[in-house]
Amino acid sequence: MNARLVPLYYYSSASGMVREFSERVCAGTARQAHDLGDRAVRRSVPDGPWVLVTPSYKTGNPDNDTIPEAVRRFLAEPVTRRRLAGVVGSGNRNFGRHYQAAARQVARASGRPMLFEFELQGTRWDVDDAQRILAELDDALAAGAVAAAVGAPPNPGTSPHTDRSPSADRSSSARPAQASAPRG
Repeated sequence: MNARLVPLYYYSSASGMVREFSERVCAGTARQAHDLGDRAVRRSVPDGPWVLVTPSYKTGNPDNDTIPEAVRRFLAEPVTRRRLAGVVGSGNRNFGRHYQAAARQVARASGRPMLFEFELQGTRWDVDDAQRILAELDDALAAGAVAAAVGAPPNPGTSPHTDRSPSADRSSSARPAQASAPRG
């Protein structure tokens, strides 16, 4: 068993789909899920590496902002951004090219990997895959494989607050990404 399980910090709309997924991923484990809808959580700073789980809402309206405000506020703290280990995205394929846009935007701006993508609240197989990927991340962190990179500052000149370019459409089934070392 790992010395430390990387916690999830998530934002979920009133639908509760991201909350449900995050709780299912953590169920039966010591991994914790923290709701960014809670003001105290949003104002906290993770004490080590953490993973963001975020939905995307942009549906083609160029005036809509795809990253939820609670996520933006949490990422405003430099130490919080440095400790981000990876991003998990929830989306709806009906959003077309904007599917997973928020998660991809945060990953790109922070230089951290997209660990996993799922649609809506995810399937039981998505939960299993996410648990496996997070366990691999925990092991890599415990072995020191990505510890130095997680403590490094994000790429110069990038910020999830300013990068608003649209993502390329990579609409595929919920697909895991490699849990490789994040760029500085």
